[in-house]
Amino acid sequence: MPLVAIVGRPNVGKSTIFNRLTEERRSIVHDEPGVTRDRIYGEVVWGGRAFSIVDTGGFVSGSEDRFEAAIREQVHLAIDEADLILFVNDVTVGVTDLDLEMANTLRRSDRPVLVVANKADNEERRWAANDLYQLGFDDIFPVSAINGMGTGDLLDEVIKNLPEGPPEMEDNRPRFAIIGRPNVGKSSLTNVLLGVERSIVTEISGTTRDSIDAVMKVDGQEIVLVDTAGLRKRAKVRENVEFYSALRTERAIESCTTAILLIDAVEGLESQDIKVLKRAEIMKKGLVLGINKWDLIEKDTNTARDYIASIKDRLQTLDFIPIVTISAMTKQRVRKLLDTVLEVDEERHKRITTSKLNEWLKGVLARHHPPMYRNQRIKINYVTQVRSAPPVFQFFTNQPKGVREGYRRYLENRLRESFGFEGVPVKLVFKQK
Repeated sequence: MPLVAIVGRPNVGKSTIFNRLTEERRSIVHDEPGVTRDRIYGEVVWGGRAFSIVDTGGFVSGSEDRFEAAIREQVHLAIDEADLILFVNDVTVGVTDLDLEMANTLRRSDRPVLVVANKADNEERRWAANDLYQLGFDDIFPVSAINGMGTGDLLDEVIKNLPEGPPEMEDNRPRFAIIGRPNVGKSSLTNVLLGVERSIVTEISGTTRDSIDAVMKVDGQEIVLVDTAGLRKRAKVRENVEFYSALRTERAIESCTTAILLIDAVEGLESQDIKVLKRAEIMKKGLVLGINKWDLIEKDTNTARDYIASIKDRLQTLDFIPIVTISAMTKQRVRKLLDTVLEVDEERHKRITTSKLNEWLKGVLARHHPPMYRNQRIKINYVTQVRSAPPVFQFFTNQPKGVREGYRRYLENRLRESFGFEGVPVKLVFKQK
């Protein structure tokens, strides 16, 4: 999808605009500059078009002498990443020197820029928005992010300026995205898999300029491999680097069929890794966990078994993800990792016949029947697989709302026991009989 970036100096209402356009409250709103810390990324659907939107507001922090440099870097990165930029200003404050500097940078880019005059919630402030023409852009859009005034007109103009997508061509090749935190060895793994120095590899995290698509052949099958290291060498501010790394990871997951999450064996699995896996699960992508730098771990007979068991324990409901210990440096088990990813991709496309599913359903219902719902017995009469890649199973019942999360999890676990789907998120849908 096209990407729209929201930029502007601190405290002009960027996060409030993000929340208004996405109709969510994912971005923290506060009158103190710099309160947004994590990746804020969402989707907007308007006028039959869908686009991604990123809130760059407030993700920088630190001393005052670093702050303006961080904001300048934010604008440069937004220009590099986005298809369209929303340049947010505060009509109650007017144009500042920092606004003018940002405007100069944006005008020199080839990206369309829409100036958003925020906080224009009355007639006087809407007239004050005309002062923003000194920024040098053709159109000013007075809005009030708090009450939604003017956002419809803004979105109409966004849609007009978004690039048309390329003609859709059916591409059945698997797309594997290598994702993970900086410096876990994503580029090194890419190089080993491709057999060439396709990506620059250094000991400094963040040296890959862009996500890189490359085509490789495995046993005659073409595979698209995406290296998503995705950090700018020129970025000087730590918060900016991490922010855009997460943004590129999100977009890579969105476009892949199977995601390989790479972690550092020495550092172990961190909470951010689990968040990325859960995001990929929500998008119903195939999932494989690669533990890189295994050559740096001191080992005894049970090291791998215990290490993997501890990770499975932390993954909880994601324990269906296969785990492979590797070393991109020594090429240890890299082929096994690739074979595992290919197997997961096959599992995503697997179909189970309706007769087998209903024979299976009889058994699982006999073992553990659904609990009562509103003093009524729940009957699950029938199940069928309605699609694959990702697999979706439709159950017909007299009380769809009565099938609670615990019983859904029971059905999913029994489904995996009987039919596999290792590394594949499955979706269970319950319909009225």
